[in-house]
Amino acid sequence: MTQTVSVVIPAHNSARTLDACLRSVYAQTHPPHEVIVVDDGSTDATAEIARRHPCTLLGDGVNRGVSAARNAGIAAATGEVLFFLDSDEALTPDSVANALELLRADPGCGCVHGVIAPEPLYDDGPVEWYKTLHAHWWRARGAGVVETAFFAQAAVPREVFERLGGFDETLRDSEDLEFSDRLAPHYRIVLTEKVAARHDEEHRLGPLLAETYRRALLLVPALRSARAGGRTNLTANTPASVLTAALLLGSVPPALLLGGPFPWLVPAAGLLAFCLANAGLIRFAARRKGPAFAAFFTGVHLTCHAALLAGAAVGALRSLRSRPAAGRPREEAGVR
Repeated sequence: MTQTVSVVIPAHNSARTLDACLRSVYAQTHPPHEVIVVDDGSTDATAEIARRHPCTLLGDGVNRGVSAARNAGIAAATGEVLFFLDSDEALTPDSVANALELLRADPGCGCVHGVIAPEPLYDDGPVEWYKTLHAHWWRARGAGVVETAFFAQAAVPREVFERLGGFDETLRDSEDLEFSDRLAPHYRIVLTEKVAARHDEEHRLGPLLAETYRRALLLVPALRSARAGGRTNLTANTPASVLTAALLLGSVPPALLLGGPFPWLVPAAGLLAFCLANAGLIRFAARRKGPAFAAFFTGVHLTCHAALLAGAAVGALRSLRSRPAAGRPREEAGVR
């Protein structure tokens, strides 16, 4: 029996990407039963663009965050399966059909979610290509039964929300990971390359580093929470990658202070170790964009690790100061 699918798209100031997002939904090989766009207090032409398509548009002009937007979509949806899609993504044509097939094949599955395609939605330059290729790499290598669901492109049977409730509206970040904490004990979560979307990623280095730092502030509490629950989450950067980056970056100041060539042997060894720890990822970047880009990719990757380590250190200090009153902050950070 064919299941009805409600596609729920939370959107905040999404005028740049929403048309491409909606076009990809209406081009699905399994047509959706309904498409619901929740305008989360946009100040641009998001609502106007949504009205050009045969979708249901919700929103009262107030920005409440993605959790509240998704919950509004859940409340309005009538489909048996809810397919969540971020407004800055465009699905591959068979993503919805593939998600439904996986859900039908496994009655114990409570969520099927997908990967970022290796090509960006719009080509805005090398920094975006770095972000896109890295995002694709770490998700694709984690495909299978996982402990974490990301709802940028994810299908969930309605009965899951009837049992567990919706997203935590007090969270504007990490709401998907908080929901995963409630989902994983009761249902299997499947990550698959059969569901994929091209994403409009950040294309400027400064904002990318700022975002990495901000998300890493929650890294230590997230790791503590995962270990307390006895679970291993998806990993964006391996422990070896983070440790070798710390070795490399930590050895540079002493080399500068001591002077001469010999103190630089330690940073050189750290750089070699960092490249070896990321060998598969760097080879992947070279295959996609060539050797010169792979060198650029490695430099940006190391710079992002510096922002990650700085954020994690500051977050750890804050976590220590706030204990035992710490809550449940979680985020897609560098290591989970």
